[in-house]
Amino acid sequence: MSRGRLILVPNTLDFGVSDEGDPQDVLPLGALRTAARLGHWVAENAKTTRALLKRVDVIVPLTQPLQALSIVELPRPAKGGRAPVVTPDLKPLLQPALDGHDIGLISEAGLPAIADPGAALVQAAHALSIEVLPLAGPSSLLMALGASGLNGQSFAFVGYLPVDATQRGQRIRELEALSHRAGQTQIMIETPYRNEALLGALLAHLKPDSWLSVSSGLTLPGAWTRTARVSSWKSSPRPVANDVPAVFSLLAC
Repeated sequence: MSRGRLILVPNTLDFGVSDEGDPQDVLPLGALRTAARLGHWVAENAKTTRALLKRVDVIVPLTQPLQALSIVELPRPAKGGRAPVVTPDLKPLLQPALDGHDIGLISEAGLPAIADPGAALVQAAHALSIEVLPLAGPSSLLMALGASGLNGQSFAFVGYLPVDATQRGQRIRELEALSHRAGQTQIMIETPYRNEALLGALLAHLKPDSWLSVSSGLTLPGAWTRTARVSSWKSSPRPVANDVPAVFSLLAC
């Protein structure tokens, strides 16, 4: 029996909380067609996966009723931890592919396995010689980088910063020093309800002439990106919503 594939299916960037807007404004029709035919899913969040599939069904009817689909959630690693390591525990999630069925891997928002625990399942698929097929879709990290005007030739995604104020300040200064040495844009994210706290920490610890860019609610109504020196952010503040995903980027001079 031939093996199925692990198909990386993109999601919208609204975390499944909005029924407004046409998914085709964000997701390619080809990705929607693929999603509509899949019966097996591994998801970061089953609730947001069902929300997306309900919206897909309006555009491309699902080949099976939503209630009949198998949607299994990934184990959630601790935020700010090291890169995921493949463990035997993930093999059962890939059993449908070993039995000849395609499996959809989907993130809570954006591209699977990018700032997402799905990377561990992709590693496991390779270890089992299961073909991995990525589909095109939105990545808030790359969209924010492009909109920032900062260095897109050399950049790093550093994930979440420490929650502890002292450790966070130290990490910000380390990233600023690294950015200065390498001329490299440093990209980070935060749980939305701590967006303002992260912005405040960045403004408190970065040097006045460093560049800071914030992208808020990309692809959503009211989305915006602002790039300015830290001194300008301080003299002309702009609050960032604590209920909308945001991406923060810095580039030291």
